This record gives sequence, C-alpha cells and structure tokens, in this order.
Amino acid sequence: MKTIVVNAVERKDFGKKAAKAVRREGQVPCVLCGNGESVNFTIDPRDIKALIYTPNSYIVELQFGDKVEKAVMREAQWHPVREELLHVDFFRIADGKPVSVAVPVRLTGNAEGVKVGGKLVLSARKVTVSALAENLPDEIVVDVTTLGVGKTIFVGDLKVENLKFVTPATTAVCAVRVTRASRGAAAGK
Repeated sequence: MKTIVVNAVERKDFGKKAAKAVRREGQVPCVLCGNGESVNFTIDPRDIKALIYTPNSYIVELQFGDKVEKAVMREAQWHPVREELLHVDFFRIADGKPVSVAVPVRLTGNAEGVKVGGKLVLSARKVTVSALAENLPDEIVVDVTTLGVGKTIFVGDLKVENLKFVTPATTAVCAVRVTRASRGAAAGK
C-alpha cells in the first residue's frame, strides 16, 4: 500500500477553546489512537490534501520530530457550510496486528453482457479489508469478462491471498444490468 509522510506537532492544550485557537493558526487538530494510548497533535491541512482528496487509501507516516508513527486515517470532520477541515482521526498500526482499511475497487475486462447491450454498474467503489500492513493492496482488481446480462459479482466471490474481507459477503460489487437494447438483442435471436 502507498505511504504518505505528514509532519505532526504534538499539542498539550485540549478542549473547544484550544481547538479553535489551533484552527485560527491555520492548523488542523488531530488524534492518533490505538494500542491503549492516544496522542493529540496538529498538522498543516496542505500536508494531507493528497490523503483526503483522492479515492485511494494510504498508510500515513506521522513524523513527530525524530519519532515516526504509522497509522491509517479513520475519519475526517468538515465544517457544514465552509467545507473547512475541522478534525482528523488516525488509527495506529501495530506490528503483527491486522488493520482494517477501505480499499478502492477497479474493474478490468470487457463484460460479455455489455457486448450484447447490457450496462455495467459498479455498486461498491470501495470494500473494507483486514490484513497486516505489509499485505494491504493498493486496490482490489475485479475481472468482469465472464459477466453476463443480469449477473452480479458479490464480495463473497472475490478471493485475494492474505486478505480478509470485512465488507459483508452479500454486498454487490458490480453487475451487468438489463437494458432495452439487451432485451431487443435477446428477442432477435
């Protein structure tokens, strides 16, 4: 999985007043949780722009001076009107323990159902997986070449080595929907 390095500054003041003061300085208050401890810190919103405004998932290396913590972003909170980043939660990655991450899905191939007039629909843009940090993929690749009209690929149909799917097995990933053109092609045969 790809990695992004972010400079972080630990903070000692807590509460609403301190968070507002941090935001006035142009910084974003953040929390790093995991392994029974939490660290409060601030980051520059420009440093995590590549992390937030992308469909990809990343492992984040938070640099607290000379100390480095590996984490994944759990949640970002936004101002409802100004669309300003208010707060970010990170979860610490522990060595030897699996971590859950939402990974993007990429479809490959030309579905048989599309060739006869069906419409390929991607239902799940991301699926949540659990694995050790070194086994996390950048994306889940789904081959749709054998997918016919009216057929669906579910999360339970996907098989990836060293990976456990957290998303329910009954969740549809993609399907070829029936269209008027495909009904006409089937009637013409």
